[in-house]
Amino acid sequence: MKGFLKRYRFFLLTILITGALFIINGAIGIRALTVTAYSFKEMLVVLPPIFILLGLLDVWVPRELMVRYMGEDSKMKGIILAFLLGSAAAGPLYGAFPVAAVLMKKGAKFSNILIFIGAWSTTKIPMFLFEVSSLGAKFAVTRLLVDIPGIIIIAYLVCAIIPKEEVEKIYKNIEIM
Repeated sequence: MKGFLKRYRFFLLTILITGALFIINGAIGIRALTVTAYSFKEMLVVLPPIFILLGLLDVWVPRELMVRYMGEDSKMKGIILAFLLGSAAAGPLYGAFPVAAVLMKKGAKFSNILIFIGAWSTTKIPMFLFEVSSLGAKFAVTRLLVDIPGIIIIAYLVCAIIPKEEVEKIYKNIEIM
């Protein structure tokens, strides 16, 4: 029981706060439930296809191949592949984290994982096309040209700041999952 409470403490606290909202102001409580239901429905639409693709990636792509193209010695080819995977992705950012976990499990370098997540969040192809059509090509290209080196710099700075033991701990936790 103690483990259950510890594991789901945020969820249980959220239920308590929502219940308090209903007591204090029913309209706000209903609004909170409406937003929660919408978000939950959106996740149910997005996550199953991502998990199916992850299962296929896990089965079809051998670890050796991932290590060769995105591992410690991948250099520029790992960076480019991380950008391509992240930029070609569709869906909200929370979809990137299960993909990143599978990439880590397959032996991708930590900086390439960070680049992948950065690319997923800022350089998606559909977003770029939308920006070209609504804000102009000059803006879209300028933003992209600023984002690409920015993502790489941030990824390598994060790798330099985080101790190797922490990164190893993250990889061990991924292996357990």
